[in-house]
Amino acid sequence: MTRLLAVVGFSLALWVAATSAGSAAAAVGSPSAAAGIDRLLAPAATCPHQNQLNAAHTVQTRAMLCLTNFARTHSGHARINGSDLLAQAAAGKTRDILRCDEFSHEACGRDFTYWMEKSGYLEGSCWEAAENIAWGTGAIGTPRAIFRAWLHSSGHRENILGSYTDIGIGLREGTIEGADGAEVWVQEFGSHTC
Repeated sequence: MTRLLAVVGFSLALWVAATSAGSAAAAVGSPSAAAGIDRLLAPAATCPHQNQLNAAHTVQTRAMLCLTNFARTHSGHARINGSDLLAQAAAGKTRDILRCDEFSHEACGRDFTYWMEKSGYLEGSCWEAAENIAWGTGAIGTPRAIFRAWLHSSGHRENILGSYTDIGIGLREGTIEGADGAEVWVQEFGSHTC
């Protein structure tokens, strides 16, 4: 069975089974609204490896960054910069989600900003932060499938298209909620505002 689960904020959950992939489009309203959102998906030639199941994690995270920047630039937003500190934070969150078998922004009982603070990204008092998390198995664990699900969720899309300047992307494979071979994805967004 192929499964995808995505969460934004602290309360919104989206479950899309492989047999009902059309459910994501229905959530955004009319077919024209879904088509408008899908225009933000980069073609495979623009963001290589976005559909590969077995590509190295560094290759897949590069594809996810490419997909993110394509969506941002095609909706009139500035490109977002990869941040090593936020990538460390995203890696910490993926480990927590799998280690505690808890698909949550507060996995292992930690606040969603725990790893951003631990990495040193949130030093000072002038910052903004957001997080997208998702997991999927099989074909819906690819960068494109995960990103498309995020785009079709208003909260995730707001993070992707937000005023953030930096991003860290984490990806780790493991077992979650009894699903072996799950690809756990985390996007950590941030900006220093002063």
